[in-house]
Amino acid sequence: MKYLTIALTKGRLAGKTMKLLAQAGIECKEMQDPETRKLIFTDEKNRLKFFLAKGQDVPTYVEYGAADLGVTGEDTILEENRRVYEVLDLGFGKCRMCVAGPAQAAGLLRHKEQITVATKYPRIARDYFHNRKNQTVEIIKLNGSVELAPIVGLSDVICDIVETGTTLKENGLIVLEEVCPLSARVIVNPVSMRMENERISCLLRSMNDIIEK
Repeated sequence: MKYLTIALTKGRLAGKTMKLLAQAGIECKEMQDPETRKLIFTDEKNRLKFFLAKGQDVPTYVEYGAADLGVTGEDTILEENRRVYEVLDLGFGKCRMCVAGPAQAAGLLRHKEQITVATKYPRIARDYFHNRKNQTVEIIKLNGSVELAPIVGLSDVICDIVETGTTLKENGLIVLEEVCPLSARVIVNPVSMRMENERISCLLRSMNDIIEK
């Protein structure tokens, strides 16, 4: 029986995913060694392999079949727009994609004026403003702290992930509109879903049963 390979997002999402899998009877002791330099971890009993990747790379690994399944945030799935199946909401890593800015920018949104939006997520921002709001915007792609953009006059508003809103508040910004809720999701390669449907479906059912308890 071949291995099923699972790509996990480095950091908290990987830790929470492994805890969930442990509750479903799947443990990979190799991953528990903090000193390990291994890149691929194997669970021989369940014929599973795991590897850690940056969140934005997980959909790429899954689309091209280097991983059968992956776990990453909904924000990454929407932004990368890869050819994968999104099959399970894990219920953790919850946050929101929001449009935020100074309070006075609310009128610009309400009257659908032409504005400048700074974001790490140009695809999500473009879809929201162009397709859902029918508002003309100029989108500026940033990689660092987007909260800085409206403060220094680079943009009118930002489109970014909001967890607690503390960072916004500390910088004189507020949430103006919510784009969509976000959480960690499981994605599957379409070919793997067809070829290994029974095993993948069984794994997903086990995970879902734990989530629903």
